[in-house]
Amino acid sequence: MSDLLKNNYNKKYISLVASEVQKQHCSFKAREFTNKVLDKDWEDLELKSRMRKITVTLKEFLPNDYFKSIEIILKAAPPFGGFEGMFFADFVEQYGQEKENWNLSLNALKELTKYSSSEFAIRPFIIKDSKRVMKTLLSWSRDKNFHVRRLASEGCRPRLPWAMAIKDFKVDPSQIIPILENLKNDPELYVRRSVANNLNDISKDHPELVVKIAKSWIGENQQVDWVVKHGLRTLLKRGNQKALKIFGFAATNEVKVSKVRTSSTVKIGKELEFEFTISNSNKSKLRIEYGIDYLKMNGSHSRKVFKISENEFQPGRHRFVKKQSFKEMTTRKHHPGKHFLCIIINGVSYKSYGFNVL
Repeated sequence: MSDLLKNNYNKKYISLVASEVQKQHCSFKAREFTNKVLDKDWEDLELKSRMRKITVTLKEFLPNDYFKSIEIILKAAPPFGGFEGMFFADFVEQYGQEKENWNLSLNALKELTKYSSSEFAIRPFIIKDSKRVMKTLLSWSRDKNFHVRRLASEGCRPRLPWAMAIKDFKVDPSQIIPILENLKNDPELYVRRSVANNLNDISKDHPELVVKIAKSWIGENQQVDWVVKHGLRTLLKRGNQKALKIFGFAATNEVKVSKVRTSSTVKIGKELEFEFTISNSNKSKLRIEYGIDYLKMNGSHSRKVFKISENEFQPGRHRFVKKQSFKEMTTRKHHPGKHFLCIIINGVSYKSYGFNVL
């Protein structure tokens, strides 16, 4: 994904940036800026390094006065959306952290997030002074602009992907909760999804806290129920019984798994075929999953859980036939050797079955 995105930073894009900045600052040397960005090292740079190269070069060609630079950036930023436009927020992160610049910097990030996103750039400010910034984010959680409201949640996620972790919030996420309370009913799915992702981040370090929050939120309305379900996804996959119980997935003493059949081997690039039967004597609400224990390079195994079904099952026998791809992916490299398959019902893992990846 990052390889595809980095190619969006091409000569045409950099020239457009230079042109827009020059419109707002007539003495900006657009051609020199473009040539400096696209130097001999450009092709070797990855996505975030390219972003930083644009940031650093902007600093070189903009006025030394930070206030004047931000004024120019805020006027030039609107045409640049998506991930690519985040170099403007990166400028604020890199050069706006002096205490005398904080009000200007935070207000700039609030404005810039409307066009791209300031979710990465605001994190160093949180780490430096969480009370001050979280007070600001709490006020932003009531803002009329949904991009700003989303930043209030996304910016303070303890484990935001591709970003520095906020270690203090992994230890104590209490400052985050009031923001999530304000946003759990947000009219925009874009915002509610961030609330769920933040809740999911917190659950990895504080499962009991998230279960407690979920119990207090569940049943409020369908939108909040979705936030709760999505926010508890890691706990559900880990078989957390308290989380499962919230959604009616009780103990499965009367459920049996039988007739498990799986291929003995699968080649990398092909599909593993398997089937199994579930028998239940009473009407049961079941979350049916399977786990693959993937062999890692160091000889250990790492489990990935895949959901098959969540449903009310009438008494009887229920047969399932599935396939699991072993194609190479950017997020998972397969290693030849012994792997294991297990069936999981309401968080309970049944017997594992071995197969070889060739």
